[in-house]
Amino acid sequence: MLNAARSLIKTKKVQAILGAHSWEESSLVADVCTQAHIPILSLATDSTPEWATLRWPFLIRASSSPNQRSQMKAVAAIVQSWEWHRVTLIYEDTTNSASNGVISHLSTALREVGAEIDQLIALPPFPFSSFSEELQRLKGEQCRVFMVHVSLPLAIHFFAKAKKMGMMTKDYVWITTDTITSLIYSLDASAISSMQGVIGIKAYFPETGPPFQEFSKKFKKKFSINHPEEKNHEPGIFAVQAYDAMWAVALALGDAGKSEGQEIIQKISSTDFNGLTGKIQFNGRKLAPSQTFQIVNVIGKSYRELGFWTEGRGFSEAIDQTVFYNSSMQVLGQVFWPGGPWYTPKGWTVSTEIERLRIGVPTGSTFKQFVNVEYDDRTKQFSFTGFSIEVFKATIELLPYAFPYEFVPFDGPYDDLVKQVHLKQFVKNGNGGVALCGTSHHPKLHCQPHQHAHRAAASARDKKH
Repeated sequence: MLNAARSLIKTKKVQAILGAHSWEESSLVADVCTQAHIPILSLATDSTPEWATLRWPFLIRASSSPNQRSQMKAVAAIVQSWEWHRVTLIYEDTTNSASNGVISHLSTALREVGAEIDQLIALPPFPFSSFSEELQRLKGEQCRVFMVHVSLPLAIHFFAKAKKMGMMTKDYVWITTDTITSLIYSLDASAISSMQGVIGIKAYFPETGPPFQEFSKKFKKKFSINHPEEKNHEPGIFAVQAYDAMWAVALALGDAGKSEGQEIIQKISSTDFNGLTGKIQFNGRKLAPSQTFQIVNVIGKSYRELGFWTEGRGFSEAIDQTVFYNSSMQVLGQVFWPGGPWYTPKGWTVSTEIERLRIGVPTGSTFKQFVNVEYDDRTKQFSFTGFSIEVFKATIELLPYAFPYEFVPFDGPYDDLVKQVHLKQFVKNGNGGVALCGTSHHPKLHCQPHQHAHRAAASARDKKH
């Protein structure tokens, strides 16, 4: 990349350079172009740092691809639509992934909809890594909603491995970001077969209208001649973005003539026209990112276009002035989930590796209406009943994930049970008025007897009314 840039500047005497699809490539070429006072129009699809244009005065961000903050809000909207509460983020372990805020943006967006990141899984940036260890660990966890934010070559290998390990079956949920979804159209049948049921988010650009149709016709004709071995000749997001960027340069050079780099930069920055991707207008040497995403669902030999999500508006089946927007993705219709079930995955499963929580229950409780432990000589089993037990069970049922537990009878004074819980010598939690809700060194400060519960409830009602 660097040698090619130097050759274009020194040998071809170019007045501007167009290209670089990643932030790493753009930063390297930007150094060379800044030294030569040659504008570089970056088409990096990932989020470029805000300080980049300050460090490299000849760098222009010519990609209208969505920024990561907006994209993570779209992911959160999908999560909220299906009432999932935990998401595992799988990302590529490069400097770019960490520095550009994927984690922080996703965390913030999920928190706003009452969800959270369950785990962070960093994949090595090598397409031929096995991924067996990472996937096996995820397979044993509760969370079944995964967001994948990696490069396309890595994604192809990753999903093939996930399918082989039985993780593209029912009850799993996979969401891919623009870096993968915008290039799904170019995948072969083998790669597509490994991604069945995936929900993808990609940058939207209008594929209707005479300008795009004319461009598409010429593009497919020339692409098929230059690359006869390729089966898919459709123009993707990179092609239309490059076309718009090239028009911006052409218009600037037409006005600037033989001007120097700084004047060309100013001419490009002041261009204003309707391109294939939408309005082409620069602000601070960067195009405004797209606010609309297309939601697709991988099925069969390709994918199905479900609809759209627009920031500040929500989901819709189309893009026009009269369309109805909704906060829930469910308005887009039936989704084909991994494994083909028609029901919506609940987003979690009972983990095979989570230790069962043991709940200590005093057998000699004074208030039987709260806690009552009885032993059945016929079944050789203990039964646990009472108000406290029922409240605990009802609370567990409302949790949006599995919470395995067992009641364990404790034959001894109430204070001894509290002490055992505090010392972690007998159980890991306690019921019948015991709750590990503090860090006090005094064991009795961890409990609130139920006989006082009615006072708190009455107080709360009084304040409410």
